[in-house]
Amino acid sequence: MALNQQTTGILKALLVTAALFIVFAGVKTATNIIVPFLLSTFIAIICNPLVMKMQKYRLPKPLAVLLVIALFVIIVVSLAGLVGKSLGELSALMPQYREQLKGQLSWVIEQLAHFNIVLSSALVTEYVDPAAAMGLAADMLSGLGNVMANLFLIIITVIFMLFEAPSLAKKLHLALDDPQMRIKQIDRFLSSVNHYLAIKTLVSIATGACVSLMLWLFGLDFPLLWGVLAFLLNYIPNIGSIIAAVPAMSLAILQLGAAQAGFIGLGYMVINTVMGNMVEPRYLGRGLGLSTLVVFLSLIFWGWLLGTVGMLLSVPLTMVIKIALESSKEGRWFAVMLAGDDLSDYQQKIAQKSE
Repeated sequence: MALNQQTTGILKALLVTAALFIVFAGVKTATNIIVPFLLSTFIAIICNPLVMKMQKYRLPKPLAVLLVIALFVIIVVSLAGLVGKSLGELSALMPQYREQLKGQLSWVIEQLAHFNIVLSSALVTEYVDPAAAMGLAADMLSGLGNVMANLFLIIITVIFMLFEAPSLAKKLHLALDDPQMRIKQIDRFLSSVNHYLAIKTLVSIATGACVSLMLWLFGLDFPLLWGVLAFLLNYIPNIGSIIAAVPAMSLAILQLGAAQAGFIGLGYMVINTVMGNMVEPRYLGRGLGLSTLVVFLSLIFWGWLLGTVGMLLSVPLTMVIKIALESSKEGRWFAVMLAGDDLSDYQQKIAQKSE
C-alpha cells in the first residue's frame, strides 16, 4: 500500500514537471504575443489609479482615459527620441573612442614591458573594445525598442483594459466558486503591484535624475542617455543598477581617464546605496513578501523566458505566482519557499489550524 502511494506521488510529480515544461515551451514560442499583453496589463494597472483619481473630480471616464494615455504616449515617444538620437551620436563617435583607447592601451603595454610582460597591441585592442560595453546598453534599449514597436497595439489594449476594469471584479465574483477569498487575493495582488510599481517608478526617476546630474557635472558625454538607462534598469532588482553603470564607466575611462572614472563609479555606488538601501526599503517595507534569493532567481528565469520585459516585470510576475499558490493546499508549501524572512502570517495560519 505504501509502495503504491509512493509510486503515485512520483508519477504525479513527473506529470506536473512535464506539464510545466510544456507550458514554458508554449510561452517561449508565443513570446511575441504574450510580452505585449503582459506589458499592457501592467501599464493598465499603473494607469487605472490615475483614471479613478480624475473621475473623482467629475471628469468623464473617456476623457480621463484619453488624457492618461496621451501622457503615457508623450513620455514614451520623448524617451524613445532621446535614446535614439543619443545612440546615433554615440555610434558616430565610436571610432574616436577607439583611437583614444589605443593610446591608453599603448601606455599600459609599455609599462608592462618594464616587468617583462610582453603583449601584442593589436591583440589587446581586438579583445578590449569599448563597443562591447556600449553594446550592452544598446542591446538592453533595443530589446525594449522591439517591444515598443507594437506601441499602437499596446495602447489599444490598455484603453480597452481601462474601460473594462470596473466590471472585472463583478465578473470574477460571479465566475469563481469561492468568490470572497479569490476577490480578496486579487485585491491584495493589485494593491501590492500598484504599491511596488509606484514606489519603484519614483525611486527610478530619482536615480536617473541623480545619475544624469552627476555625469553632467563630470562632463561625460550623453549624460541624459545614461540617466535614462539608469532609470530603466533600476526596475531590474539587485543587478540592474550595476549593469547601468558599466557603459557609463567604460566611456568615462576613455573620455575622462581612470581617476575621474573611479570617482564616477563611487558616485554610482553612493546613489544606488542611498536609493536602494535607504529610500526604497523605507517605503516598500516588507510588503513585497519575496526573499532576496527568489527575486534574483526570478530575474534570471523571467529574463530567459520573456526577454528584457520579463526582467523588468520579474518581481510582479513572481508575486502573481506566489499569490496563486497561496490559494491552493497543494501549492502553499511552494508559496512559503518563495516568501521572505517574515513568516508570521503562515505561522499564524498553522496555529489556527492546530487549534
